Amino acid sequence: MGKSQNLLQGTLDLLILHALQCEALHGYAIAQRIHLLSDQVLTVEEGSLYPALYRLELDGCICSTWGLSDNNRKAKYYKITARGKRALAAEEENWTRLSAAVQQVLAR
Repeated sequence: MGKSQNLLQGTLDLLILHALQCEALHGYAIAQRIHLLSDQVLTVEEGSLYPALYRLELDGCICSTWGLSDNNRKAKYYKITARGKRALAAEEENWTRLSAAVQQVLAR
């Protein structure tokens, strides 16, 4: 396997919502936060990130506004909503259960 791992299907929404817990971020900053929080193991490509952001916004889990990035470029900033916080809690619980089950299988 290479340096970066492919994300398991269904985990990207969880990671995005987690990245947005503390503050609103633009797309590149979301990808960077996930990359840094994973000790540079996970890399989120634009082709996966932006469709996921669009889907989360349509679902009401995040909302967006336009603003200026650190380098004074126009950027769309995403913020988690109350619905997104509930979805995050549910997804974290599902992930904990799933990862424990996988660990249990690997231990046998």
